[in-house]
This record gives sequence, C-alpha cells and structure tokens, in this order.
Amino acid sequence: MFYKVKLKIALSIISILLLSQVILAQAVSVEVIKIAEDQWQLLRDGQPYYIMGAGGSGSKDLLAAAGANTFRTWGVGPDLGQQLDHAQELGLTVVVGHWLGHPRHGFDYNDTEALEEQFARVRSDVLKYKDHPAVLLWGIGNEMEGFAEGDDPAVWTHVQALAAMIKELDPNHPTMTVTAEIGGSRVEAVHKLCPDIDIIGINSYGGVPSLLERYNKLGGYKPFIITEFGPPGVWEITKTKFGAPPELTSTEKAEFYRTAYEKGILDSDSLCLGSFAFTWGSKVEVSSTWYGMYLSSGEKLAAVDAMTEMWSGHLPDNLCPEIRSFNLVGPDIVQSGDTVEVKLDVVDPEGTNVTVNWLICVEPSEYLIADQAQWVPLELDNIITSSSSKGATLTMPGGGIYRLYMTAHDGFGGAATANVPIKVEGKPAELRLKFPLAVYADGFPQPWAYSGWMGNHEALTIDPECKIQPYSGNTCMKIRCSAPFGWTGVAWQNPANDWGDKPGGYDLTGAKKLTFWAKGEMGGELIDFGVGLLNSDKEFHDTAKVEFKSIKLKKKWKQYSINLKGKDLSNIKIPFYWISGGNNHTVTFYLDDIQFE
Repeated sequence: MFYKVKLKIALSIISILLLSQVILAQAVSVEVIKIAEDQWQLLRDGQPYYIMGAGGSGSKDLLAAAGANTFRTWGVGPDLGQQLDHAQELGLTVVVGHWLGHPRHGFDYNDTEALEEQFARVRSDVLKYKDHPAVLLWGIGNEMEGFAEGDDPAVWTHVQALAAMIKELDPNHPTMTVTAEIGGSRVEAVHKLCPDIDIIGINSYGGVPSLLERYNKLGGYKPFIITEFGPPGVWEITKTKFGAPPELTSTEKAEFYRTAYEKGILDSDSLCLGSFAFTWGSKVEVSSTWYGMYLSSGEKLAAVDAMTEMWSGHLPDNLCPEIRSFNLVGPDIVQSGDTVEVKLDVVDPEGTNVTVNWLICVEPSEYLIADQAQWVPLELDNIITSSSSKGATLTMPGGGIYRLYMTAHDGFGGAATANVPIKVEGKPAELRLKFPLAVYADGFPQPWAYSGWMGNHEALTIDPECKIQPYSGNTCMKIRCSAPFGWTGVAWQNPANDWGDKPGGYDLTGAKKLTFWAKGEMGGELIDFGVGLLNSDKEFHDTAKVEFKSIKLKKKWKQYSINLKGKDLSNIKIPFYWISGGNNHTVTFYLDDIQFE
C-alpha cells in the first residue's frame, strides 16, 4: 500500500508538471482597448501592460535586469523559438516582427508571385509561434513604405491583407505596422487603407518630444508605439562645413534618451502604449558608436544607465564614466602635416581610475542607413603621436576627412565614447592601417562579411557565435558542410555579396601574413584556405591571390599562417576564404581569430 501511495503521489506530481507545461505553452491574450476619448490601453492577460523595451542583439538577461519588460525583432529568424523561450524564462515579452520587402531594395508590390510568397511566409510564421506565451503582438514590416510620402497603396493594401489574415489565425495578439517617422502621407494611408492594423509603430529620433502633437495634427487616432528612439539621426543634425555629422558624446546621448523618454514618451501616454530604445547592443551606422548602447566588446554606455533608471526607477550601482568636456583645440579644417590637439575631461562617478583609448579612421564617403551595406571604419597608424586620459595630439596625414575616436573604460563594465571629424586639405597621401587587423574575432569590427557562399551552399550551415570551446573570447565560428560528394565554400567580401562589380576592399599594405586558428570535429578534414579570389577581368579585383591548399585539420585548435610578404595588397576585397571538397562525408570544422598581422 505504501508503494501504491508513493506511486500515486509521483504520478500526481508528473501530471501537475505536464499540466503546467501545457498551460505555459498556451497563448497569453493581449488586446488594445479604448478607455476614454483618444485614450488607449494595452491589456495582457486582462492586466494593463505598458511596453518598456529595447530592440537589438544585446544580452536579454541584461535587458531584464535593467527593468525592461519587452524586446522587438525586425524579422523571424531561425532562432526565434529560442528567443521566445529565453524571454519567457526572463519574464519578458516579444513584439515579433515580420520583415517585408522594401521597394528601394528591388521588391515589387505589384508582383503577384512575390506577394504570394511573402504572404505565405508570414502566415507560416504566425501559425508556428502564435501560441507561445512570450508573444506580445505582431509587427508587420519595418519602414517598407520608404522615406518619401509613404503612401503607395500597393504597399498598404498588402499590409492590410496580412493584418486581416493574422487576425483570422490569431485573435489573441494585436497587429502593428512600423513606419519611418510620420511625415508625408503615411499616417493617413495606414488609417484609411489598413483597418485591421491596431497600432502604428513609429521609428522616431530627434522628433520624439513633438511626436504626439504632430500625430494629432495629422489626424492620427490609432494608438502608437515608438518602436525606435535614440540620439538624433544623421539626417536631423547640422553638419560641419565639410559635410561630416558631429556626434554627441555618450554622456550627451544618455541625457537625450532620458529627455525623450520623460518628455516625449511618458507625456504621450494617452495614445502611446510604450517604446523601444535603440539599439540594445552595438552596431556600425554612420560611425562606430552613433546608435549603440553598448560597445562591441560588451561594455555598457551611459544610455543603459539612463534607461535603467527610467524602467526600474533607480540607477545601477556602477555608473559609466562621465565626459565633462571633449574639445578640439583650434579649427576642424587643417593642412597636411599640421599638429592637432584634443582635450578631454572624463571622470568615473565612483572614483575609479579611467583608462582611455584613442584611434583615428578615414571618414566614409557617404552615411548609410541601417539596412544598407555598412562601411566599417578601420584604425590608421602613425597619426596619433601622443595620448593620455587628458587628451591626444595628432600629426595630420594627407588630404581627406578623418574621425578621431575616444573610448574611456572604468574596468567594471562601463565605458564612455566621443569622437570628432577633422578635414585635412591638400593632396591625399598613402595611409597605413593599424595591425593586427581582424577579419573575424570577438570584440573587433568586421570590415568584411562572410557573404560569398559558393558551390552547394544549400548544404552549408554556419553559426558565427558558437560557444563550443572557442580558441579565445566567448565565441568561434562553427561550419557544417553536409554535401559529401560536392564542394562548398565561403568568401569574406567587401562590400557584402559582391564578386568584383562594385568598389570596395581595403589597402592592406604593411601586412606580412594572415593567421587563423582552426580545428576539425573529427580531425583529418581537408580544407583549402586563401586570400584573394577576384581576377583582373573584374573591374574591382583583388590585387593579390594566395592559396593554401588541402590543409588537414587537427582535432585540437591549431594556428595556420598564409605568407603575404612581397604581395601587392593595395586593394583586397576578399581577405579570406575556405573551400571544402572531396571529403566524402559531412564535414564540421571551426574557425577563430582570423587576422592580418
């Protein structure tokens, strides 16, 4: 009898656990309700829910710890299920975005076949994830209306069709579409042509404080969410005489986040259902640091401190260094050979000693938006002649536009950034990049993209953030080729997806070798490696080509080296590639710390 009682108790516990799993797997109902004239509220499981969120690839554990309750995605990737599960564990919800094609990228909203494929993709994704309890609402597209009037009826008719379909499949989650600010006729178009869109998502930067007033004047009555906000965009500020945009210091940006939240978002709560700070992570857009709330090394910037206070009601224990002043001494237009001085006053609120790093890069010829291929600024050598925590002195090179970057570190995960553009008049001179220069390594800029997939690429899978025993840092690249009797490969490219038809690449003069670490899953895998693939028959080609053939990988990490002495490295578009073929079985191998030295 005793054993039967124990068995019944055990079975009861198992039943409870299984029931709890079933309950957890059920969708949580979310709705938008009108509580008064021109006043709306988001309800989740019947309770008021105000979105305090961010968008970006940064740590969601840190996001939850900062007091946020939501993050958004711009599309449905292969890891969305994992993201939703992780969000559920952390007590976060997710605005799941469905990426829609952009006409400026070649997508045609009058192409019936393309629309049917897009419709089917969104439908499949909704069916797959609609019952996950972490889903908050659906975001249908992001700025696909473009940057002009934004009133193309073909775009909004398709958005309406998607919204209606989603509502039929999933009555538990509202629908939202996201626009680039509210200028032109986009607000009118969404209201007239998209009755099944419940919420307008608005990406707004410098215009956040005046958004509600402008929205009301345009006749907007649907509730909205500010789906991106942060420092003023490059299109919103006055540029220097030579066309370069001055960037706020990280301390000034933090104040902008705070002001935007207090005076633009919270003051709009009659129609505003919440917001998403941008970007929770690091990214290269305009400059290395314009929008990132974190450095690529993982250190937080003052914007994180500001939003932590806004979300949680209190500042974090450790605050980022504060930049009291950052000044270029003298004019920002100088001559080649001139000495330039920059003064800095930076302190740590906790009194910790601050270390400061300085670097200078060539300024990009154009300032690209987020969904265009990015030009990654790379550090130049022999220009900064002296530097300290108080400032830096430079001897300017040949003619061109440059940007001097400063990064301060407190040693406890906090950082501060500032930069200044400088124009040098005169004839351009040969510039040397600073080595070592990473092609792929943790915490370093990625100037080339591993976008040139070759051969039977459908049999290829790559995890660029594999955490299985990396050689160094937190991640390595895991590559699996499941085409035993074919071949496949990948080339790193600049610009991405280009095989010599577009200008790009970098002058790597001064590099003596390319080194990389590699290992095989089993050992004995045969892989070809090399630098440069594009022949002179291409208008924009590699000035050097070096092959490193039939390398038999070890089961443990080993460093390999490609000799570049005597090679013309004046323009390298493809700095590294690998090719797998003839292994007669599925091949899995790993790469780490690929760099020029």
